[in-house]
Amino acid sequence: MKLLCFHASRSINFFSTVSKPTWNISQTNLLITNPTLLALESCNSMALLKQIQAQFTRTGLISHVFPVSRIITFCALSDTGNLPYAQRIFNHFPNPNVYMWNVMIRGCLRSHLYVKGLSLFRLMVRKCVEMDRRSFVFGLKACEDIRTGEMVHSLVWKVGFDGDLFVQNGLVHFYGERGRLGYARKVFDESCERDVVSWTSLINGYVKQGMVDEAWGVFELMKASGVEPNEITMIAVFSVCSQKGDLELGKYVHDHVKKMDMNVNASLSLMNSVLDMYVKCGSLVTAREMFDKMRIRDVFSWTSMINGYAKNGDLIMAKKVFDEMPERNIVSWNAMIAGYSQNNKPKEAIELFYEMENAGLVPIEITLVCVLSACAQSGCLDLGQWLYLNYVKRKRVHLTVTLGNAFIDMYAKCGNIDAAVELFNEMQDKDLVSWNSMIVGFASHGHALKALNLFEQMRELGYKPDEITFVGVLSACSHGGLLTQGRRYFKEMETNHGLKPAVEHYACMIDLLGRIGLLDEAYGMITEMPMEPDKAVWGAVLNACRMHNNLDLGKLATEELLKLDPNDSGIYVLMESLCASRYKWDDVKSVRSMMRGNGVKKTPGRSSIEVEGELHEFLVADKSHPKSENIYKALTEIMLLSSLEDASDADYLCIG
Repeated sequence: MKLLCFHASRSINFFSTVSKPTWNISQTNLLITNPTLLALESCNSMALLKQIQAQFTRTGLISHVFPVSRIITFCALSDTGNLPYAQRIFNHFPNPNVYMWNVMIRGCLRSHLYVKGLSLFRLMVRKCVEMDRRSFVFGLKACEDIRTGEMVHSLVWKVGFDGDLFVQNGLVHFYGERGRLGYARKVFDESCERDVVSWTSLINGYVKQGMVDEAWGVFELMKASGVEPNEITMIAVFSVCSQKGDLELGKYVHDHVKKMDMNVNASLSLMNSVLDMYVKCGSLVTAREMFDKMRIRDVFSWTSMINGYAKNGDLIMAKKVFDEMPERNIVSWNAMIAGYSQNNKPKEAIELFYEMENAGLVPIEITLVCVLSACAQSGCLDLGQWLYLNYVKRKRVHLTVTLGNAFIDMYAKCGNIDAAVELFNEMQDKDLVSWNSMIVGFASHGHALKALNLFEQMRELGYKPDEITFVGVLSACSHGGLLTQGRRYFKEMETNHGLKPAVEHYACMIDLLGRIGLLDEAYGMITEMPMEPDKAVWGAVLNACRMHNNLDLGKLATEELLKLDPNDSGIYVLMESLCASRYKWDDVKSVRSMMRGNGVKKTPGRSSIEVEGELHEFLVADKSHPKSENIYKALTEIMLLSSLEDASDADYLCIG
């Protein structure tokens, strides 16, 4: 068929310029076999579409509903379509039917133009278009807030579609997606008829809100009612097992799927959900066996294995899988960067981030959060500041509460508390983590009163403190030597806030008591603790004993610490220092002998400095740095200048 090379947009009023033939039933049936319409079915570009449209205009088909609806469908829903062009065709058609309206709303949803889609739905209502059940489902999907959705729900009742199963499923899905599970359950319970979509929509809603027990309960009811679950149902159920971390339950569900004769191997999505379940439930051996047997793998499959190895601390295997990936996306890079960051490998995390940037990938929020955590661990303030300027200030990444909290934590841990305060004050939206990060930041910088003032301000604004809040508050009291306040806040944890002190809170209190010399009271608190003291508790005692020369309690603390970690060289060093301060040289020899006997070597002192985004680490008397000769030369000059200044000051004092 030879198509006319005529640009349809030049005749944008073609509906009025072409005479409208009268179509009888037999002629309408023949439309479907029209050669031009058949060409439209295989159309794959807007250029070809416009040629077909020109042919419709020439032959008069353009005035008929069916051909125009096919043009609108292609433009609005095809990957190679053009939604604005579909809108122009739609606007010029005299009386679009409900199918055309629905296609236009679907096209808006497909392009994430939810406001425009909702406007079209409202226009349908105003024009009194006779809607079908799909109109209401698409209208619900266009609602971005719960109030608008409730208005659509009211309209459903008004026009009598409340008993339609398709619409009911749409309502359950809408309320479930937005966390209104009470409404979703009410619609579900009041439904006279339910199918697999009804049950799956409710299960999915519970899963997305982390209500896994409720989701499992609905699945059990579904099985009891005789409704056969489908692939999407089982993906949601495997997610229940993953969130619960219940391996036995996961195996039970996997066996149930096999008994249903559901071909797991034929569905990559279902296979990935099973793989993800085994990974998140800690069964990496089974996960690896499944992964190796998978005939087809996608990025999700590979990333699941990276996550599994990284969370298990096996970063060598995680990196091996990462390097073997045939294709990577931003999620894959995030998984590997997060693995390094969460396993105290900040240098590797930062290096991988630079590699990712060089590969041309743009980081998203979670990427920056992981990299900022690595910056906080390694003290890379320059990189943290660069991330803020390059991505937040330039609005390449939106500053969410989570990302803002990560920046506050990074600034505080890298020593720039003023920048942390400035960002905290600028943030319009804050959550409890924001306040906790700032309180802990003030405490770690020795600003005890600022930390406590911020805590009181937080309470006045209605935030309910949690365990982390009180770690920051009690730590501030410890660093500031605020005994009265520390005792009060420790007591208020349970009496005023219903929080039972954990071992971290006892460690803070024992550190506070030890710092000001109340060692007997500190030891008394240890004996009354409802849980076994950990390294932090006994470490606080040993440090206090060194400060206040209490050798007997220091020996006890050392014994307890060595039971918990006999290979920690810091314990021996602290005890050796305590013995030396009391001139107990035999005890010093005994500690050194104990170190040799246990094969423990003193961890060498280590310092680091960041220069132009690169981290440089140094050990005591280290000469491994490529510029070590210049570094030592500069140090010698600094020491020489310092000694000259001291001599000058001494001469001045003598003259005075």
